[in-house]
Amino acid sequence: MQLEKIISISGKPGLYKLISQLKNGFIIEDVVSKKKVSIGNTSQVSLLDNIAMFTFDKEVPLFEVFENVAKNYDYKEAISHKSSDAELRDFMAQSLPDYDTERVYVSDIKKLAQWYNILSKAGYITPESFVKPEQPAEEKTEEQPAEVTEKKTVKKTAPKTEKTAAPKVKASTSAAKGTPKSTHRKMG
Repeated sequence: MQLEKIISISGKPGLYKLISQLKNGFIIEDVVSKKKVSIGNTSQVSLLDNIAMFTFDKEVPLFEVFENVAKNYDYKEAISHKSSDAELRDFMAQSLPDYDTERVYVSDIKKLAQWYNILSKAGYITPESFVKPEQPAEEKTEEQPAEVTEKKTVKKTAPKTEKTAAPKVKASTSAAKGTPKSTHRKMG
């Protein structure tokens, strides 16, 4: 599952996928309805990829919690976010057994259940969604230096052009003919 482009927007229900960036905002798409809209830079946006849940030892990325929920519910929808507090706490204990009961509030568990069900309905929750691509460490270190070398070579061979001589000649020629200086505009 690619959570890096899935966002939650404060004040708007549901989850959205980032499509592209505009000069003063973003184009987003509702993950369920696929309806595209634009939002401004002032909107409070949370990337699901950056969210984690507290345990007594560490913070667990939301991706891993979703994976646990998916396995517990056979990759189908989980309990409703409108369930009782006791049911939600049981749901959380099954999904993340060592979650920090003092730092993870019922409101957090409601969001977890709601977001999981939205992603499930939208087709993001499948066994294939949680498969992480593996690349041997040797390949990574060999490929990256080659790319950097190529980029440096391209930058060094790029020709430089100078266009400063032409405008100076035109300005001095016009001034000599008696053209007022106020008609000339300086670029740059």
